Amino acid sequence: MTALDIGSNAPDFTLPRDGGGTITLSGLRGNPVVLYFYPKDNTSGCTQEAIEFSGLKPQFEKLGAKVIGMSPDPVKKHDKFKTKHDLKVELVADEDKAIIESYGLWVEKSMYGRKYMGVERTTFLIDSDGKIAKVWNKVKVPGHAAEVLEATRALQA
Repeated sequence: MTALDIGSNAPDFTLPRDGGGTITLSGLRGNPVVLYFYPKDNTSGCTQEAIEFSGLKPQFEKLGAKVIGMSPDPVKKHDKFKTKHDLKVELVADEDKAIIESYGLWVEKSMYGRKYMGVERTTFLIDSDGKIAKVWNKVKVPGHAAEVLEATRALQA
């Protein structure tokens, strides 16, 4: 469970992005931002999530919203992931996991009885003032991007 609640300021960051350059969250103020955290490039759930968000990118853009995916994978891996799946969303690399930790999402997970540390799949809708408007914890991928789009529309209403 994230320590960040609705109405909290979204922790700012400047991180390297796919294709070169950086993205700074506070530099996007004035427009809503969908910030989704995912465990790993090229895994089934993460790929499906990125494809669904990419497919809805034109509708997010009509609302002035920017969609950004974040994982601990390096930029080179993000570039390959984007090319392989023709992804349209921007991906940022948090290799030292400092931002993922600041959002409370570097957590102990368990698979087949083995415990390990990983990213908890979570999405934040951040309003144009940089405040958290909605949080989806432990995201189930199918239909998630469409649900986030509806919440983004409601934010604009």
